[in-house]
Amino acid sequence: MDIFDKMGKMALGSRLRRLSETLTEQAGKVYELYNIAMQPKWLPVFYALSMGEEKSIMQIAQEIGHSHPSVSNIVKEMIQDGIVSKGGNDTDGRKNFVKLTELGLAINERIQDQYADVNAAVENALQKTQYNIWKAIEEWEYLLAQKDLLKRVQDEKKLRESKEVEVIAYRPEWKLAFKQLNEEWITTYFKMETSDYKSLDHPEEYILDKGGYILFALYQNEPVGTCALIKMENQTYELAKMAVSPKAKGKGIGWLLGNAAIEKARQAGADKLYLESNTVLKPAINLYHKLGFKKVTGIPSPYERCNIQMELSL
Repeated sequence: MDIFDKMGKMALGSRLRRLSETLTEQAGKVYELYNIAMQPKWLPVFYALSMGEEKSIMQIAQEIGHSHPSVSNIVKEMIQDGIVSKGGNDTDGRKNFVKLTELGLAINERIQDQYADVNAAVENALQKTQYNIWKAIEEWEYLLAQKDLLKRVQDEKKLRESKEVEVIAYRPEWKLAFKQLNEEWITTYFKMETSDYKSLDHPEEYILDKGGYILFALYQNEPVGTCALIKMENQTYELAKMAVSPKAKGKGIGWLLGNAAIEKARQAGADKLYLESNTVLKPAINLYHKLGFKKVTGIPSPYERCNIQMELSL
């Protein structure tokens, strides 16, 4: 069995590379057939210069979608073979521009028959296939421009790992973890304040006994995230003390905790959720917006670090 059949879709890049190498090898023989002294990899650069005008390396790179270093190396090879020349001289501001030489222009005249025959051959081959690879490549280029492969893999990783996360209610044995998780992020960006110590040292008295709730996110049975719902007035709860361990970053734990807290507040009959934060915490602010929170001007905050207040109507 072909190894790519065993590896599956994750080998897409490697399989395309194999196809590219096969086509490049066969294209080399096509150039020999027409007695054109060029390498297949030069064609996009050559074609970009085929109208005879001067162009910079950057212009060519943008036109053909290659990197600047890649185009620069190809141009150097084409200069060595006398097909391309640099414009100007050391005192000329256009010294970084390149163009086809007389030899390059002569090749451009002779290569037209090759272009016609190759286009016809490819068209005939495409008609014999069930799927049009040219259209498929266009679609893939569009998709990857909208969202690159790395981001797609990161999303799948987050989704898979988030399925291993369990959000459950507070347990007394996690009292220390509640403090440690919060203290870790607070001291990273700010300083511990009096109100922090009240709720973190005495979560039962300060939060639970007053009608509030504490949730924990477990990953592989280890507490890696937490948040609290502190009972306020008029069926309002404060979403507070949300913290996620840095070692659990990228697993969507903040999103899971936030949604679990919102659902818990609804079950408790809350009409509104309120929170306080700081705009320096951009990922957290983005999360709150994603959860549906809106910026408001709220009550005076007991925290020096608070510079934004937000609410969510339930």
